Amino acid sequence: MSGGRSIAQLMDLRGRTAAILGGAGHIGLAAGEALAELGAAVAVIDLAVARPEDAARRIASTHSARTAGIACDLMEADAPARLGRELERFEGRLDILVNCAALVGTSDLEGWAVPFERQGADAWRKAMEVNLTAPFFVIQNLAPRLAASGNGAVVNVASIHGLSGPDWRLYEGTALANPAAYAASKAGLIQATRWLATTLAPRVRVNALSPGGILRGQPRTFVERYEHRTPLGRMGREDDLKGAIAFLASDLSAYVTGENIVVDGGWTAW
Repeated sequence: MSGGRSIAQLMDLRGRTAAILGGAGHIGLAAGEALAELGAAVAVIDLAVARPEDAARRIASTHSARTAGIACDLMEADAPARLGRELERFEGRLDILVNCAALVGTSDLEGWAVPFERQGADAWRKAMEVNLTAPFFVIQNLAPRLAASGNGAVVNVASIHGLSGPDWRLYEGTALANPAAYAASKAGLIQATRWLATTLAPRVRVNALSPGGILRGQPRTFVERYEHRTPLGRMGREDDLKGAIAFLASDLSAYVTGENIVVDGGWTAW
């Protein structure tokens, strides 16, 4: 007999607190719902215009969890320290940090979702700041709290675009784009995950999650091309990410660190 804890016990997050950067977005909300369902208290952190308090109330009403909405602009220099103070007031502890705040391909920014020759330096710098620099310094600031919890787990949401080059055939005839800065920042986040995993061990585990394309009203021609290119024959949904998030945040992955779990329907298997 192997003994030890059951699967239900390994995934139980009761008594733990999770903070989700970008928690009012599509993936952030899915992460919050998954962790709240397993018993965690959840702090939803996002820009004020994203109304993180609304997302927190939605999670609380669905899963009877203790939640808080915290407005924070990661571009502000004092954001990491201020987050630490807000989280201390929320539950007084921090066990799980999910980083999914990001500039994405549809963000409205000059010099961003445009052809290669028009991609601008300001957009590049902002992408690096939001997608890579901010998560690093938030982790740096919150690492002592994560270590003190005894269950410290960081989940960095990266992307398959940080692993492979763009297939431009998908985008022909559409207004969609694949900015170089997005791909480079997500690749950097994957490597930062490995660096942090060995640096913060053994008290804090750090892993990454790289989603494939998520279906969100893209043009039908793009969706058809994407589905044809994907072994599982469809684009992803936010619910497809919940299992991986639950795994990486809980003791189901207690002996896993420095890894990048790709949830892409087989896109990168070709």
